[in-house]
Amino acid sequence: MHVERLLTVMHGKRFPPLLLGLLLTATASAAGASPDPVRTPVPVRSSAPPPVRSSAPAQAPAPDPVPAPAPVPVIARSWPVGVRPVVVRGWDPPATPYARGHRGVDLAAPVGAPVRAVAAGRVLFAGQVAGRGVVSLELTGTGTPPLRTTYTPVRPSVSEGDEVTPSQPVGTLAATPSHCAVPCLHWGLRRDHVYLNPLSLLPARLSARTPARLLPVLGVPLP
Repeated sequence: MHVERLLTVMHGKRFPPLLLGLLLTATASAAGASPDPVRTPVPVRSSAPPPVRSSAPAQAPAPDPVPAPAPVPVIARSWPVGVRPVVVRGWDPPATPYARGHRGVDLAAPVGAPVRAVAAGRVLFAGQVAGRGVVSLELTGTGTPPLRTTYTPVRPSVSEGDEVTPSQPVGTLAATPSHCAVPCLHWGLRRDHVYLNPLSLLPARLSARTPARLLPVLGVPLP
């Protein structure tokens, strides 16, 4: 019973002081008593086994395969210099884009020799690069992206944007010092950023060498 209700019941009635004190003490103790504690429910554990986590790292998706470069068409009508010039240094493709190698071929030729376009195309660049004359041609009808040939060191006789025909002179071999022991023309070929062997532009009739022939030796008896 609350204290306020007890006072209402005792209103107008007389009780001995001792009995009144006992009633008030019992009522106060009953009002301050705490209820039964609320028991926290214990979570029910599932009988299912925990998920198994794989220790193997997640594999990244395989990269798209790098497409192989398109084959080089055999379209050259002539050598860039001479008829069958000596190849001082051949094509040596690097293992990686920035590795050492030889991204073209070096052809022996005298200073002042005409440098010709090996096939029809358009002049992309004609000028100086690092003190050397360079002529770069985009070859007509060689796919997308088209093939590009480069000649250096050259004194250009054409300008950017000029259309050239097969075997047309585009300049003369310059006297700029080169990495060859003799004067030479560096001839390069590439499709986009991939360097290719420029000799693959030549048909067999131009690249074939004259076969060696044994001449009779007079005065030497045969066995």
